[in-house]
Amino acid sequence: MELKDKILSQYVAFENDKDINSDVHEIRSEAFKNFESLGFPTKKLEAWKYTSLNSVLKQDYSLFPKNENAVELADVKKYFIHDIDAYKLVFIDGKYSSFLSQTTHDTIDVCLMSSALSKPKYKAVIENYFNKVAQKDNLTSLNTAFANEGAYIYIPKNVEVEKPIQIINFTTGSEAATMLQPRNLIVVEQNAHVQIIERHQSLTSNPALTNAVTEVFAAKDATVDIYKIQNDDLNASLVDNSYIEQKSNSVVSVHTFSFGGNITRNNLNFYQKGEHIDSILKGITIIEGKQHVDHHTLVHHIEPNCESHQDYKGIYNERSTGVFNGKVIVEKEAQKTNAYQQNNNVLISDKATINAKPQLEIFADDVKCSHGCTIGQLDDNALFYMQQRGIPKKEGKALLMFAFANTVLESVKIPEVKQRIAKIIANKLNVKIGFDL
Repeated sequence: MELKDKILSQYVAFENDKDINSDVHEIRSEAFKNFESLGFPTKKLEAWKYTSLNSVLKQDYSLFPKNENAVELADVKKYFIHDIDAYKLVFIDGKYSSFLSQTTHDTIDVCLMSSALSKPKYKAVIENYFNKVAQKDNLTSLNTAFANEGAYIYIPKNVEVEKPIQIINFTTGSEAATMLQPRNLIVVEQNAHVQIIERHQSLTSNPALTNAVTEVFAAKDATVDIYKIQNDDLNASLVDNSYIEQKSNSVVSVHTFSFGGNITRNNLNFYQKGEHIDSILKGITIIEGKQHVDHHTLVHHIEPNCESHQDYKGIYNERSTGVFNGKVIVEKEAQKTNAYQQNNNVLISDKATINAKPQLEIFADDVKCSHGCTIGQLDDNALFYMQQRGIPKKEGKALLMFAFANTVLESVKIPEVKQRIAKIIANKLNVKIGFDL
């Protein structure tokens, strides 16, 4: 049975366990019909021209894994940023792990989507925010149809969360192949501030496919920092759909670090609905073998006096493939917009590939917008300079690549996250870090 047919056949059983009288039931049903009509994306779609999911979709995935494997803290501790005190939302094969988590309802709500979707106390927030900014495309509709579990984070007005929030989804391999569809909702009210660290991690060599959707709402004067760490097993694939709506004077930054996994697709969408908004999108990709990472970004400037900054670095070795499609839309009313987009790539192997497509759609005349894209190899002059000072060629290359990637790392605000990412980069590039970051 093909995966789409399996999904269609199991949807009825999934919905039979839910409250059919709830508003969420109608949202799920509409999304299911949309996915039934659209199916999985193919390379015939312009947005998926360079990324094929065919090899991933051939697996016989379990949609509702039984979660029979017990996971101890010692087994997964290395995947946490354990140097800092943090709230934790941990899911194992799509199910909440109270043992590994640390949630709170004191001042802020760090809890479960399953609770938020079913309990009356969350009704107002769900009605106002759930599925309001997420698109109706193939994979987002699929996630919405099965939306049940994930992270629910609500930060009230004027609250600065004193410690970061870690969201981690583990796949144990209790099934021959596992498909997970976590759904996250993050609402940050006026003048509130939160930092979030997100990770998807397979603990097995069995195939895993994660189709995640996260909606983020940043109210007036809110500040949100999100760090996505993607360093999964080579048999794990991820489609990460993030939708972010910002109000006036808000600042939202998303750093995406893509190092592992089989096929990784990041759909990152910003919608600016107010003035004096700043949207920051940064990423580092370092892959090898036959790995594939695709960054699809959208920043929609709707009102005047706003900014957006995009900076993505990629290092590709062996037969790896990278895709960067960055789209900026500036509406006619969005005068005084400053939009910057930069994508720089280094090909270590002549068999590696990068497909870059920066897009600007500008309908206003008083704006500052720029985009740049470079694809090349390391600077021979810089490498020669280092060799002249006694640094071997291999180490010289690694140091140059580390410096190339480190320009994005400099803007990470959590020191422990910066150190963790720096170590991963150093390991990927076979270079020793002999200095403080």
